[in-house]
Amino acid sequence: MVKKNMVLWCAAMMSLAFSGVAAAETVGLHGSTTVQKRIMEPGKDALKKATGIDLVLVGNGTGNGLEDLTAGKCDAAMASEELADAVASMKDASGKAATGDLRPLVITDDIIKVIVNPSNAVGKLSKEQLKGLHDGSIDNWKKVGGADLPVIVVTSHLGSATRKVFQKTIMDGNAYVAGALEVETTRKEIDTVGEFPEGIGAVSMGFINLPGNKEKVKIVETPKISRPLMLITKGEPSPAVKKIVDFFKGEGKKYIKD
Repeated sequence: MVKKNMVLWCAAMMSLAFSGVAAAETVGLHGSTTVQKRIMEPGKDALKKATGIDLVLVGNGTGNGLEDLTAGKCDAAMASEELADAVASMKDASGKAATGDLRPLVITDDIIKVIVNPSNAVGKLSKEQLKGLHDGSIDNWKKVGGADLPVIVVTSHLGSATRKVFQKTIMDGNAYVAGALEVETTRKEIDTVGEFPEGIGAVSMGFINLPGNKEKVKIVETPKISRPLMLITKGEPSPAVKKIVDFFKGEGKKYIKD
């Protein structure tokens, strides 16, 4: 029986060789859930069909993904902020400093939107109002034209790139208000804001567009908040990682979720 199985296996391998079908190459990408959900997951099957590359994705936040890269646990880190900020996110998430020759490979840009509960009457907020709402200097919605309700800030974990970008560009580096609700995932952030009439958060537009999320929250008009979506490698990217970036900047661009 063993001999028969071996013969069948050899025949199958010869058949693949003659048909020109190559075995799939596996590439591990860890990090930003925004890059995972907006780019990699929607285009994963098309990428494999076009290049033979099979992605193994771990969405654990930009900082944790960069830590995994430096530890040799993945081929590239998914990041949703500038390289210097991603290094800072790793420090925040793990307490460790990124080392080595890190190379950013930008694929596209992402827009961050401020969300509130659908019952909130506030439809527009300035940078200063956003800053005050998140650092605690504005503690009631009536101070910005809303109902007489205390503000509940919902944000993601310390290793989140979205949090760091918002804190840098809108809050001028100020700390979040004491008592802000820190959640593990962007989906949880959307769900939590949708549950509390007092809630406010900031998430990628790509997550809001995922099925079932638009109905849970209301988008507030604010100054534009954007950041790059990229892969980070140690040294020059491998041929496989370069193929991934080239695919999503070329024919695979149509699979990127807005």
